[in-house]
Amino acid sequence: MSSAHASARPFRFAAVTFDCADPAELARFYGEVFGLPVVYSTDDFVLLGQDGAAGLGFNRLADYRRPTWPDPAQEKQAHIEVGVDDLDSAEAELLALGAVKPEGQPQPDRWRVLLDPVGHPFCITTLV
Repeated sequence: MSSAHASARPFRFAAVTFDCADPAELARFYGEVFGLPVVYSTDDFVLLGQDGAAGLGFNRLADYRRPTWPDPAQEKQAHIEVGVDDLDSAEAELLALGAVKPEGQPQPDRWRVLLDPVGHPFCITTLV
């Protein structure tokens, strides 16, 4: 598809939204990870972003159930891939911000699976 045709599309990727019990707290975590400011906030929804770029949203869900990855009892639902320059230093910084590293790591030399503070798995990788 040519870039001229692509720019004529009426749709654009705007955001990925995660369900959670506390939108403000999860937004704080991801805001620190990506250096993104809050662009919209209510008691039940927080959107992080920057002009011209896709954002991350966090939606309060009253009966939110934490994913249990890798146990399939409560599937991961979705996850994001985070590109990093150095796996070890990125992992250490994310753990200091509140991420958790589960024991099972499918390919720790290529990517690491971490859990955000409410249990959503996300990967850090040097492949992106």
